[in-house]
Amino acid sequence: MQDELLRESFRGLTAFFAVARERSFTRAAAQLGLSQTAVSHAVRALEKKLGARLLERNSRNVAPTPEGERLLVTVAPRLEEIDSELVAVSELRDRPVGAIRITAPEDAIRLVLMPRLKRFFLEYPEIKVELFADTAFVDLAAGKFDAGVRLGESVAQDMIAARIGPDMQFTVVATKRHFNEKALPQRPGDLVHYNCINLRLKTHGGLWAWEFEKGGRQVNVHVDGQLAFNSVYDCLDAAIAGLGVAYVPKELVRPYVKAGHLISALEDWCPLWSGFHLYYPSRRQPSGAMALVIAALRYEA
Repeated sequence: MQDELLRESFRGLTAFFAVARERSFTRAAAQLGLSQTAVSHAVRALEKKLGARLLERNSRNVAPTPEGERLLVTVAPRLEEIDSELVAVSELRDRPVGAIRITAPEDAIRLVLMPRLKRFFLEYPEIKVELFADTAFVDLAAGKFDAGVRLGESVAQDMIAARIGPDMQFTVVATKRHFNEKALPQRPGDLVHYNCINLRLKTHGGLWAWEFEKGGRQVNVHVDGQLAFNSVYDCLDAAIAGLGVAYVPKELVRPYVKAGHLISALEDWCPLWSGFHLYYPSRRQPSGAMALVIAALRYEA
C-alpha cells in the first residue's frame, strides 16, 4: 500500500512539473508520452492528496499557484537529480549509450570539439552527440542541453567547468592591400579610422566592442564599418576578401598570415583569454556517456 502511494506521488509530481514548465496539459502529455486525460488525472490526484491547488487553469493558459511554485523550487531539482542518477546507473554497461546535447560557439566546435571527438565516435558508436552552434549564454535546462562551451571567464560560478582548450588570443587582421591604404594602426584607438568588420553577439544583441590590454591598461574600442556578422568565420572570410579589418581568433588566421594573405596588427595589445571550457550544472551528476565526453575533451597542457 505504501509503495503504491509513493508511485502515485511520483506520477503526480512528474505530471505536474511537466505541465508547469510547458504551461499546457497537451504539450506536457506529448512530452511524457501519455494521454492528456492521464496527465490531468495524475495532477488532480496529487492536488487532492496535498489538499492544495497547484495549477491555475483557464481557457488560454495554465500557470502554477504559489503552492505549485514552491514545489517547483524545492522538489523539482531533487527529482532531476534522481533522474540523472537513474540514467547514470542504466548506462553502467559494457557499451555505453546515450545522447549528449552541447551548445558551443562555432569556432569551439571546429577548432576543439570536432578534432577531439573524431576518435571518440569510433570508440563509442552508440553515443550520440548533438553540437548546437551558438554564441549566446543559454539556460542549459531551458534549452535541454547537457553542457555548454564558453571561454573560461564567462562560465557561471554555480557550474562545474572542465578546460578543453589552451588560452586563446584574438588578433587584428586585414589584407596587405587594405592596410597599405593607411598606416598600420599603432594603438587600439586608431581603429576608429578604419573600415572594420563588426561581430554581433546574440546574448546582448549589440556589436561587440573590441577588447585590448597592455601593461595593465584595458581599452575597449567600438569600431565602425560597412559589414557586421554573427560568426567569426564570416568576419574572417570578409577580411580575406579585402573588405575590411577583422578581430578574430589567432588560431583561425594563423595559416592565412603565414601564407601572406593577411597581415596582423596590434599584437602587443591583444590579450590572452582563458581558453574554452566545457561546463554543466554542479548539482547534476554527469551520466556515463557525459563522463566519457568530458574525458575525451579535457585539455592537458
